[in-house]
Amino acid sequence: MQEPFSIEFANGLTAKALHLQPNADLAATLESFELSSPRPTIAIVGGASKISEADRERLRSLFLHVLAPLAESFNAGVVDGGTDAGVMQMMGEARWKTGATFPLIGVAPVGLATLPQQTATAEDAAPLEPHHTHFLLVPGSQWGDESPWIAATASHLSRGLPSVTVLINGGEITWTDAQCSVAAKRSIVVIAGSGRTADILVAAVNGTVTDDRAPALVESGLLQAVDLEDPEKLDRVLRQILA
Repeated sequence: MQEPFSIEFANGLTAKALHLQPNADLAATLESFELSSPRPTIAIVGGASKISEADRERLRSLFLHVLAPLAESFNAGVVDGGTDAGVMQMMGEARWKTGATFPLIGVAPVGLATLPQQTATAEDAAPLEPHHTHFLLVPGSQWGDESPWIAATASHLSRGLPSVTVLINGGEITWTDAQCSVAAKRSIVVIAGSGRTADILVAAVNGTVTDDRAPALVESGLLQAVDLEDPEKLDRVLRQILA
């Protein structure tokens, strides 16, 4: 296994990172990061660069006032896609603004993740979010290649303790993320009113199917919807799952 290396961002913060091979031992990888586990774990999946500015404004308080404080109170691990866009950017900024100390692990395809002081190697490459504490750079050169790794990282980090996926907004890759969470038998809390894929799934939970990928997810029994405008309920639901 390769040794972790340090990434230094322009804001002066540093993160540990590791390149993973296709057959990587995730348990050993997390140990090399000196992350204490098992611990309750939250996977954040959803919209990236295509979240509208209107949706972004509505979502920021969710991260700042619910998700970051909740993760801190459980000393949970948080796992997401790690790039400086959308829900991942908002998670990183919320951790920083609240002064939280929980580990925030970004999982991104090595062929698309652009490290500081590096030039993007693909047209759709994306920089890493600078408030994450750890990064797993996984095999792949397409968005979505990271999805099974996000799910597996959450499973290895929790190792029998409670874990949950929070699905917010989202595009095509979010469907893959949801399918990987269901395959891992992880509960998914879908944020109703957050837009796009999330709202399609909420409609399906409520009996209106507009996408053929939705029924199998709903039939798993692992999805529940919580309205964006009810942060108290979201906090309560997530605490019940993670307790």
